[in-house]
Amino acid sequence: MGRTTADEGRTSVPQFLRRLVDLRSLRWKIAAGVAAAACAMAVGIGVLVHRTTEARSMNIGHGTALRELEVAEVEFRDGRSVSRNPSEPPGYAVGDQVPDELRRRLASEPGPLTWYDTRRPLQGPFMWAASRVNGTDLAVRMDMGAEKRSLQALDRHIRYAAIATLAVVVPLTLLAAELVLRRLRRVAGTARRIRNGSLDARTASRGHDEISEISSAVDHMADALQERLRGEQRFTADVAHELRTPLAGLVTSASLLPESEATDLVQDRVRVLRALVDDLLEISRLDAGAEHADAQPVPLGDLVTESVRRTGLDTRITVVGDPTVETDPRRVDRIVTNLVLNAHRHGGAPVEVTVDATAAHAVTVVVRDHGPGFPADLLDHGPQRFRTGAAERGHGHGLGLTIALGQAHVIGARVTLSNAEPRGAVATLRLPRRFA
Repeated sequence: MGRTTADEGRTSVPQFLRRLVDLRSLRWKIAAGVAAAACAMAVGIGVLVHRTTEARSMNIGHGTALRELEVAEVEFRDGRSVSRNPSEPPGYAVGDQVPDELRRRLASEPGPLTWYDTRRPLQGPFMWAASRVNGTDLAVRMDMGAEKRSLQALDRHIRYAAIATLAVVVPLTLLAAELVLRRLRRVAGTARRIRNGSLDARTASRGHDEISEISSAVDHMADALQERLRGEQRFTADVAHELRTPLAGLVTSASLLPESEATDLVQDRVRVLRALVDDLLEISRLDAGAEHADAQPVPLGDLVTESVRRTGLDTRITVVGDPTVETDPRRVDRIVTNLVLNAHRHGGAPVEVTVDATAAHAVTVVVRDHGPGFPADLLDHGPQRFRTGAAERGHGHGLGLTIALGQAHVIGARVTLSNAEPRGAVATLRLPRRFA
């Protein structure tokens, strides 16, 4: 069973900053999607406004040029002379002064017609209107430079507006996404606490949206899981208590049998059965929260050495530093004994135990074997009673590691399981120097 602290589930400043700069985060994917949608909308609106404004300018240019052409035709028919300043654009053009494009088109179409001249972008563009009057080509041109500059200014302002919109939309999107992600992280935190053994953890989410549905599903799952585990715990406790009376009679009867090889076999099996019942009773007390630590200063090196010696198994022991801690020696003895027995039963020789007191605030007891290592399922989900996890680890009821983790919880310690390279299982007991 894991412990739930008051600060569990809270996000520290470094964690928040790491999440903020993580481009794989859902918040940035949402922000990128909204930004892409905003850009697409801005481009669509910009193109529409640009084309509409451009078409309007062209229509105005066409109309103005045709009206000027009508005035020029009247002047030309009346025989008025063309008087202009050479530095100024001509009021209208006659004959060879008419651009070749218009002359070519007038040869097949008498007009009037128009032409948008973009040949000299630095001076123009120009809108030409031309027709053939009494066999002579006549044309006028309108300067469209002001309209072009107005259109460019409009495009520039649209871009500025799009950038300003993104500068507002993206932070607002990140803020809105954070509100959603905070609720999702709360659900994930609740699931982690349940996985770590806090079966009373709930999201208690209110609402009628999809996240509330997920939260409600997690809560219902936790309720079902808690009820199932409680049923399993009740069953384990009931079985253990029911077995105590017949087991006591069996132990007494076995002790009265005459000495023989069959008697030795019976007594050995009775001892195994008694140990199993004792384990079940211990687990039932741990499940019920009835176990309490009796902390006192303990020379951990001597305690671990004595615990290993009582197992009667060949185990190498190394003590580094001065490992004195404040803890419950009986429970530490139980944990170390279970870890060493598990290493010999399911691992491979040599089995090594190292007591390391070099850290300032904690002392570690590492039990390592050279067998096939812990199975992946056990490393992922932790030890489970009545399961050993893999055939190559041998047979057993899976209670040893379960009891070790439960007793570690009682004394405020922590047992972690891992595999060594190239092979072997490693169980690490981390004890605080002072019991809290």
